[in-house]
Amino acid sequence: MLWKLLVRYLQPQRRLLVAVVVFQLAQSIASLYLPTLNADIIDLGVATGDTGYIMRVGSLMLFITLLQIACAVTAVYFGAKAAMGMGRDLRGAIFTRVGGFSEQEVTRFGPASLITRSTNDVQQVQQLVLMSATLMVAAPMLSIGGVVMAVRQDAQLSWLIAVSVPALLIGVGLIVSRMVPLFRLMQLRIDAVNRVLREQLAGIRVVRAFVREDLETERFAGANADVTDTALRAGRLMALAFPVVMLVLNVSSVAVIWFGSFRIEDGSMQVGTLVAFLSYLLQILMSVMMATFMAVMIPRAAVSADRIGEVLETESSVRPPLSPVVFAGADSGTARGELEMRDVGFAYPGAERPVLSGVSFTAPAGRTTAVIGSTGSGKTTLVNLMPRLFDATSGSVRMGGVDVRELHPDLLWGHIGLVPQRPYLFSGTVRSNLLYGKPDATEDELWHALATAQAADFVREMEGGLDAPVSQGGTNVSGGQRQRLAIARALVKRPELYIFDDSFSSLDTATDARLRQALRRDTAGATLVIIAQRVSSIVDADQILVLDGGRIVGRGTHGELLETSETYREIVSSQLAAEEAA
Repeated sequence: MLWKLLVRYLQPQRRLLVAVVVFQLAQSIASLYLPTLNADIIDLGVATGDTGYIMRVGSLMLFITLLQIACAVTAVYFGAKAAMGMGRDLRGAIFTRVGGFSEQEVTRFGPASLITRSTNDVQQVQQLVLMSATLMVAAPMLSIGGVVMAVRQDAQLSWLIAVSVPALLIGVGLIVSRMVPLFRLMQLRIDAVNRVLREQLAGIRVVRAFVREDLETERFAGANADVTDTALRAGRLMALAFPVVMLVLNVSSVAVIWFGSFRIEDGSMQVGTLVAFLSYLLQILMSVMMATFMAVMIPRAAVSADRIGEVLETESSVRPPLSPVVFAGADSGTARGELEMRDVGFAYPGAERPVLSGVSFTAPAGRTTAVIGSTGSGKTTLVNLMPRLFDATSGSVRMGGVDVRELHPDLLWGHIGLVPQRPYLFSGTVRSNLLYGKPDATEDELWHALATAQAADFVREMEGGLDAPVSQGGTNVSGGQRQRLAIARALVKRPELYIFDDSFSSLDTATDARLRQALRRDTAGATLVIIAQRVSSIVDADQILVLDGGRIVGRGTHGELLETSETYREIVSSQLAAEEAA
């Protein structure tokens, strides 16, 4: 998977990579040429006392060194640009893929893991590309070229290369092999830290309300300790690699000097040649060391690449049709906002029994259809099927006479205004949140939507009005204000179908009544579907569906259901006084 990702996402950076290879090649040639020049200065300049030769060759060495530095800096620059560009494209691909996931895939991976895969895992692959561009390209050139140049200097000592290089590879290879499982475990434990931290931040009010700060501190400390322990174990192994490398380098240097001294003594080798051979041997070993440490990074990057690939290769269970219908309702002639369910059933993967079974109803345009039921009756699942956040496992959901699976998701969602059970506001301002569904809405449209949602008064009182700041999730406003702003956001969009998923639960009775009256006036001609647990929110609905155990057990108006549905009467009697029910 790592190789597959690199080939695919480095393709746009190929020109930068070519530049990296060219400059690394120039740097390597310069590095390989310098020891030979140094040997000439010692043997032909210093040994003979030729100062002019020393100055000429020394100047050439200085020029080559400057050229080497310039090539190294340029190679690192282009390598960094290639790595950052690949990371950008990879994060974009993950974001696009996750954005197309249905609720089913998001739940399977979990938000914490998806965030880790988009950030830390991408960073590991990106770091591998950066280090490869700056080290891995030069390592083979220096090692192969170093062997050739060392043999040219003195073939008799080349057996030291055949001994020291395998010794270095074996020593560091044993360490790397033990680090691979630790890197895989590290990513899983980073997921756990992210998950615990997200839970604590999102549920901070619950934690404080139940005085569980100490327990949550222990939970985070446990997850943090697991990451620390794994990182320390990997760090100890990595720290052990440096002494092994230095041991091989130093022993090899001593061996070259030891055996080379005998060859100098018998006149078969000059001092400059010995110095050059020693430089080439060190270059070879350093190149092997760089390649080996790159091998340390490869396992962790490979683990991260597998996790990224798992996301990129996961297809959404909600797929756009191959031949989408361009315009909802064009073939049937029905209103685009009309919603119909025909014998709909839904079962979660691996579930013993379906959540919904045989659900059939029609929500006509210009009418209000309400769905009520006890907790766990399947109301939220029913809501998720309407905008196709899930696909029904049986039957069909139709909008404007067309099966939603035949509509392009963007077209479908463009005609729906959804206010979820847990309204979410994005960080920014009141204005930026209201413009989310209709970026070109005028200020008059925004205030009209706020007035309908019974939110205009408190927005005017906020410092800045429409430009008042809103924190992430809308945590700086109350639950009722958050619900009304979410309703206003849907009203600004002016869709054909409004879906309110228990969106009035945080409102007092008086505000709820005013809001429903304003909605009836403002959404004339549109289809309204209201999911509720509170009877007072749906008593004036044109059609009420009673859901129990995933099936519709009653339908009709409030008065009709009081006479015909035992389940509805039980719900009403548990919430309203007898005179209110009448």
